[in-house]
Amino acid sequence: MVAEAAGVSLPTASKVINGRGDVASSTRARVEEAARELGYVPPVGRRSVVAARVVDLVFDDLVSPYSLEVLRGVTEAATEAAVDVVVNRVPAAQTGPAGDSTPESWANRLKSAGREGIIVVTSELTEEQVDAFDRADVPLVVIDPLNLPRVDVTSVGATNFSGGLSATEHLLSLGHRRIGFVGGPVRAACGQARLHGYRAALEKAGVSPDTDLALHGAFSYPAGLEMGNRLLEAPEPPTAVFAASDTTALGVIEAARRRGLRVPDDLSVVGFDDTILASLATPALTVVRQPLPDMGRVALRTLLRLAAGESLDSHHVELATQLVVRDSTAPR
Repeated sequence: MVAEAAGVSLPTASKVINGRGDVASSTRARVEEAARELGYVPPVGRRSVVAARVVDLVFDDLVSPYSLEVLRGVTEAATEAAVDVVVNRVPAAQTGPAGDSTPESWANRLKSAGREGIIVVTSELTEEQVDAFDRADVPLVVIDPLNLPRVDVTSVGATNFSGGLSATEHLLSLGHRRIGFVGGPVRAACGQARLHGYRAALEKAGVSPDTDLALHGAFSYPAGLEMGNRLLEAPEPPTAVFAASDTTALGVIEAARRRGLRVPDDLSVVGFDDTILASLATPALTVVRQPLPDMGRVALRTLLRLAAGESLDSHHVELATQLVVRDSTAPR
């Protein structure tokens, strides 16, 4: 009955019921759905097809406020869909024959474990890794990737360009003209979009971008501190800084504090993300809010659609950002 309802052969249905991994994700999803609708109960000793499905959620940084917000969105959507989430880190590259971190071994391990697919967050993927997931029929969705090795990789992000534009326009509206930019890695696509928004706002206002005021490092507090020091020790330091993450912005604020500068009286600072750190900071941080939990929810639901064999209207989804004005910005 299950095979007939799912439109598959009896051997294929048997493979799914017995937990075999050599079945396409979309086919497995149809068989499991048919079994649930029919109330099928497998014989004792066999894996139940009505057991919760599992996806892998992989981060480059497990402890950042950004990651926790994305994790919250993914797990909320997973609970609604009766899906379990396994949280992990991107495996370190290994070249030895026993390594479990080659692209093929990583993809095959997920396939043999019967994963619905994998969500990779703020990480850099190689074309070899993406190809390996394709060959193993493991659906992939990336959130704010540092790169997109192929244009057909499904991604979820925010409107980074318009976010950078609105942050810089806010500082310009306060009378600031020497505005610094403290970004993440040069290769980070989301950071580049924020930088382009920053430059576009300056040019629109008739302010020539000063390349010495645009720095790149990491999306981290130590990087923000280091880049903040470099900006503030310049002969003509900026009166405002747009930082491409909350943690980077807090590093800039600390660099100002160590110089006896007050935020926002002496230096205005805008962050990007709107994690819990932004509202807890002193002063509370003006930010560009990107909907991190919503990005997690959309990624999970998109992954399940891919696992079910559904076609997507677009491989790239961008959710709207919003400027949130708090206490870290003031007129020049």
